[in-house]
Parts: sequence; structure tokens; C-alpha cells
Amino acid sequence: MHKNVYEQLTLTITDGVATITLSRPERLNAIGVRLSAELLAALEEVEAMREARALILTGAGSRAFCTGADLKERAALDAAGRWAHNRAITDCTSQLARMPIPTIAAINGLALGGGCEITLPCDFRIAVQHAEIGLPEVGLGIIPGAGGTQRLPRLIGPTRAKEMIFTGRRISADLALEWGLVSRVTSTDDLLPAAYELASEIARRSPLAIAYAKAAIDVGVESSIEQGLRYETAAIRAALASEDYKIGLAAFAAKEEPVFPPLPGGRIV
Repeated sequence: MHKNVYEQLTLTITDGVATITLSRPERLNAIGVRLSAELLAALEEVEAMREARALILTGAGSRAFCTGADLKERAALDAAGRWAHNRAITDCTSQLARMPIPTIAAINGLALGGGCEITLPCDFRIAVQHAEIGLPEVGLGIIPGAGGTQRLPRLIGPTRAKEMIFTGRRISADLALEWGLVSRVTSTDDLLPAAYELASEIARRSPLAIAYAKAAIDVGVESSIEQGLRYETAAIRAALASEDYKIGLAAFAAKEEPVFPPLPGGRIV
């Protein structure tokens, strides 16, 4: 059972799958000062849950996943407050990138600005047919500043990322699928079941092995193949000596489904 009480999001966990739902539908789930603080707290809480083996991030309502920073709130802030708000959203994207468990953004509508940026560190993005994704910041005289200029080019290539960022144009879910920004497009009714099906399949695997594999992939795409292979070698050596591997081998020999323990406490990679 989770311990924190949230006002602008909900956090649930079922069968090892945690779900965070941004819940400001009247503001299209825009990220204000309070929501940014609550989202970071919820992500840290999920990471500390030993029973959590995958995370789904989604939004309340059918219109928007998240339309980014709450500009009405931000307009009332001074320069220092705007900077602090930006850093708070960046803390959320950084925490998502560090999560040892797989993360899935279930994009149930508009994902704009910071709302797009919080999907980018997720391992998977699934979108509804009517979703639109964009980074409109240059039209306001700023740039994507919560990782968008760095993570988006790594996902879809620099030319397409520049087209999205320089024009501020929204792209459809189908085009996002074509460009590799999302991995699947569903109907509204199928979105959360599809995300939960993927998360549940992952949750049955070794959390330790997944954490090592996730870290190895992330290190590899940011470095040379030689560096990536060195990390992979260290990870496979640790995995070969792990209790999870003993459990997996024993279950294989017995022709049974393995039951893996939770991740050990603390960040392992």
C-alpha cells in the first residue's frame, strides 16, 4: 500500500504494476508547481516499492495526457519561480530516466511541451488514435527545457526532432508511430489494457535481470559499442552469480514458471 496522499494525481499498484494518473482534467493535466512536486514524490515512492515491477504513467480524462507546464500558474511567477518550476519538471523526467523498473507512457490525448517531455524517458510509449504530440515552446519564446532537445533526437533522429521543435507542430499518433516515437496506437478503450498487458508480462520476469538489461541498453545508446559491451560484460557477470539465475535455472529444469523475488533495496545499477 502506498503511503503518500496526493491531491493532483493518483497512485495505485496491482499485481506488481504501479499506475500514476495525472489528475487535473479541468486543466488538461497541466503541470503546475504542486503537480510537479507530487509527481516526483510518486515516482520516488514507486521506486522504493519492492513490489513494483513496472510503471504506467497516464492522464485523467479523454482529452489530454498532459499539456505541459501550467502557463497560467507560470505567468504569475517571477523569473526565479519560473526557473524553479522548470527544474522541478526536469527532476521528474530525470527520475523517470533513472527508474530501475520498465516504464510505459499511456498517452490518452494531447501530450504537449512538458507533457511530451515526461513521456520521452519512458521505455515505451503507447498512444490513443486521437492523441497529438508536440513541443510548441518556440512559439512562446522558450525551448523545450526538460530534456526534449536531447531525448527526442535520440528517439526519432535530429532532423525530425528539429522539424517538431522548430515548427512547434503537433504530430498525429499515426505519424508518431511511423517515426518510432510511439510503439503502438490503440483505441481509447484499449489503451490501458494494452499498457497493463505489456506491464504484466514484464512483471513476471526477473526484476534484477530487467534492471541490468535496461541499464545496459541505456548505457549502450549513449556511448561507443566498446563501452556498451564492457557494461554488458559486468552486468552478465553479476546476473550469472545472482539468486534470480538460480531460480530461473531450477524452474526451467522443473518445467515450472519461475517466481522471482523483488529487487533488493537501493539502486542496483
